[in-house]
Amino acid sequence: QVQLVESGGGLVQPGGSLRLSCAASGSIFSIYTMGWYRQAPGKQRELVAGITNGGTTNYADSVKGRFTISRDDAKNTVSLQMNSLKPEDTAVYYCNAAGRDSRSVFSTFDSWGQGTQVTISS
Repeated sequence: QVQLVESGGGLVQPGGSLRLSCAASGSIFSIYTMGWYRQAPGKQRELVAGITNGGTTNYADSVKGRFTISRDDAKNTVSLQMNSLKPEDTAVYYCNAAGRDSRSVFSTFDSWGQGTQVTISS
């Protein structure tokens, strides 16, 4: 079993910055992809940013140029630096990780964090 723990959520004024972090632990052999999703009330969960084990990143069009995703494989962590925040960024943000666990070379995992609230308001 792989567990993800998120931190860094909170209340920020428009134009401000916030950094989210996520740490993975448990039966990890390797992590293929890590990413951040968000879900606002009444809306579907959407991908905000993702990063592969090779360092390839992708972002939602709405956050390009403002958000930056990064990972530290030695620590099994992924971070999301959010700048120039807007009210429409308000949502619950979820960390996701997928890869191979250490129980078997044929075992995989796809785990989610508990979610952290990000609120952008003046």
